[in-house]
Amino acid sequence: MIPLSRARSLQALLRLPVWLWLGAFFLVPFVITLKISLSEPATAMPPYLPVLDWRGGAGDWSDFLQALNVENYVTLATDALYRDAALASVAYALAATIILAGIATPLAYAIARSPAGRQPLLVALVVVPFWTSFLIRVYAWIAILKPEGLLNLGLMRLGLIGQPLEILNTPVAVLIGLVYAYLPFMVLPLYAVLSRLDPALREAAADLGASPARVFRTVTLPLALPGLLAGAALCFIPMVGEFVIPDLLGGSETLMLGRVLWSEFFSNRDWPLASAVAILLVVLVVGPVVLFRDAAAEAASGEGSGREIPGREGAP
Repeated sequence: MIPLSRARSLQALLRLPVWLWLGAFFLVPFVITLKISLSEPATAMPPYLPVLDWRGGAGDWSDFLQALNVENYVTLATDALYRDAALASVAYALAATIILAGIATPLAYAIARSPAGRQPLLVALVVVPFWTSFLIRVYAWIAILKPEGLLNLGLMRLGLIGQPLEILNTPVAVLIGLVYAYLPFMVLPLYAVLSRLDPALREAAADLGASPARVFRTVTLPLALPGLLAGAALCFIPMVGEFVIPDLLGGSETLMLGRVLWSEFFSNRDWPLASAVAILLVVLVVGPVVLFRDAAAEAASGEGSGREIPGREGAP
């Protein structure tokens, strides 16, 4: 039996690479970005002030710290442009996540209920879009959604519309692009959970008189909640900062934080304000991550407790 002190040392040693990775590729870049966000733009290289001189003494460090300010965050809080961009980013990501949940849940359920020999093929079909460049796939949607594109052409030939619909460069096009691009991220976690569910639970509920819809609603869906939460987090977090899809499909009127960040960094050369926008993005995704963690822990604890199987009134 391994002594307790040695076991703790081994656990700490195993965690060390994780902490080193997070420190090198998250904490250090975050601190640098935070420092730049507290600076002021300048016509220099780098294009911000103050710049810390590591060779300086205590006086230089004191001057450096005193020169930092929160003016960029005041701008984000008071300027309607950035407030509207933040709200629009969250709204687009939330709406797309809800649509993804509605599409991916029955799709993953159908794959999990398929014969075992077909499931690898069906999962591969979900993953196939990943084999093509993300940028090329978004450009393909331009050819589909534009007024003379494939979608309008097909609808007009079917007689469903009399003139082309204006879909490209609208919020609808952005939602279509987000749902298409992130659908596999929602399907795969759901499938991983649904494929491990015990079929006896559904059979027991059906034997007690529950309809298929009620079995799905009261047995399958609650047990699939961890996969649904994981998929929601995987989709919502990157969609908040999405740039390519709103830029190509949404047009100039679509305002999201990803586009604002690109504009401030590359067009305006305002690195401090762009860094403040990046910090705002981190803050916007921390909340969903915390909520996901708490909801996942609650769902996991709920799996261990007994669940009443729905059925006929008075069933033994």
